[in-house]
Amino acid sequence: MDDNHSRGTLPTRFTPKTGLAGLAQNWRADVLSGFLVFLIALPLCLGISMASGFPPQAGIITAVVGGLLVSRINGSFITITGPAAGLIVVILDSVQALGGGDAKAGYHYTLAAIVCASVIQMLMGIMKAGKMSAFFPSSAVHGMLAAIGIIIMAKQIHVMLGVKPDAQTLFETIGAIPASLRDMNPEVAMIGGIGLLILIAWSLVKSRRLKMIPAPLVVVIIGMALAQYYDLDDEHIYLFLPDTPFLPHHEFTIGPKFLVSIPQNFLSGFAFPDFSLIGSSMFWQQVFAICLVGSLESLLSAAAVDKLDPYKRTSDLNRDVAAVGFGNIICGLIGGLPMIAEIVRSSANVNNGARTGWANFFHGLFLLIFVALFPRVIHEIPLASLAALLVFTGYRLASPLEFKKTLAIGWDQLTVFVITIIGVLATDLLIGVAIGIAAEFLFHFWRSVNWAQVFKLRRDVVESEPGVYQVKIGGAAFFANYLALKGDLAKLPKGKTVIFDLSESWCVDHTVMENLHHFCEDYEANGGHAEICGLDQHVATSKHPLAPRKRSV
Repeated sequence: MDDNHSRGTLPTRFTPKTGLAGLAQNWRADVLSGFLVFLIALPLCLGISMASGFPPQAGIITAVVGGLLVSRINGSFITITGPAAGLIVVILDSVQALGGGDAKAGYHYTLAAIVCASVIQMLMGIMKAGKMSAFFPSSAVHGMLAAIGIIIMAKQIHVMLGVKPDAQTLFETIGAIPASLRDMNPEVAMIGGIGLLILIAWSLVKSRRLKMIPAPLVVVIIGMALAQYYDLDDEHIYLFLPDTPFLPHHEFTIGPKFLVSIPQNFLSGFAFPDFSLIGSSMFWQQVFAICLVGSLESLLSAAAVDKLDPYKRTSDLNRDVAAVGFGNIICGLIGGLPMIAEIVRSSANVNNGARTGWANFFHGLFLLIFVALFPRVIHEIPLASLAALLVFTGYRLASPLEFKKTLAIGWDQLTVFVITIIGVLATDLLIGVAIGIAAEFLFHFWRSVNWAQVFKLRRDVVESEPGVYQVKIGGAAFFANYLALKGDLAKLPKGKTVIFDLSESWCVDHTVMENLHHFCEDYEANGGHAEICGLDQHVATSKHPLAPRKRSV
């Protein structure tokens, strides 16, 4: 194979084999990519785990199970499975709610909740519920992710500054940020601040060669060097600018508590679930929250990664959900976090030239080898460096660009987006998403939707001539009734012509427009032709091509 193949510039002429034949064919590219992804995954696994209220090794256990086991049975090609920042909030909430103040007990109860949630998740995949992600309105899902980003930033800024805030609720934690800035531990804040600046600078770098060096690795290496310089291994008191009169105080304590604490023996890091709360309603509330958020995120990420695949392969999302569910059962039984198909590491995997799922396998193998042989190196990583990674991740989930992109679709979608964020911040993930869905329904009510058509979409799929399929859609087309159409579209043969006729539809919401647009992209990537027509009599809420629209009277 030449270099062009590794960069994916010839997808139509070369499609990598799978299984053992794929390993023999592509092992060089996949080993290299797996190693580079391992360098990114190591600090993120540690940071996500600790932010979730779990021991640091729990995140690595998850990535190892995802790489070595799930990569062999899932339905995707280049996704990387492991712990994700999007699950931090729901897992931490479970630890706190089930533990009632006892973090260790909450950890073991949450492992039990993960096992139960994962059984449901696996059954969902077996029952082909992968299409369920289409039921949730896009703006509500993106609002949920933005709210998760805000919560991550609110909690991790304090860790990055080396301060433990006196706060019980989320809003108190947000309100305590100015006090933490005032009272920050200067040397710890220096480590965290430099790490954050590196991540920001790396995101602006254009050089492809420099981008090959993982920014999280640079943050961790520089953080470890500063930790040695500040002697974080030994607890001691130091004075910071003692001759500066305007500073409130000058004496600070620093020591090993600001470093990652991990067992020296890998096997001693395993833990087991406690099912004693399985009869309580609170336990099952956490189970359904973990299942919903984990399944939604995994489906959305796997579908997004397919669009990055230079070989234009399409994942079997049902098989993927079932495989991730099975992997999560194993993780819950031995002390790990739940996993999803992770978008950031998967994107890096594509950019590094990965060809098959063996890259995921090798990323897990490298993690296992490193943690088993070099636990002392992990102990030297400062918590502030990991917190900087999470603050940056949270910012990307809730950046002003996300608000701008949603506003471009229409004011109604921005309103649903913001309402979902406020709902999640004020209550929890499940209730917040439900509030967002209710807001979307209200907008449809405002547009005078015929409620007899809400849950049943009028549709007709006919082969008008050989190789040409007409998909006629009538009535109200929106997220609550799109699932049936999605099932019909999955049965269409590939490589044909599909024409969506929306001339008889009364209104089409953003979620349906987005799904139809993605279907057309995917269908054409696989050698067919698809187009949307019949919207010339509709009025859109904005100039955005995916904006909601209603037929003019």
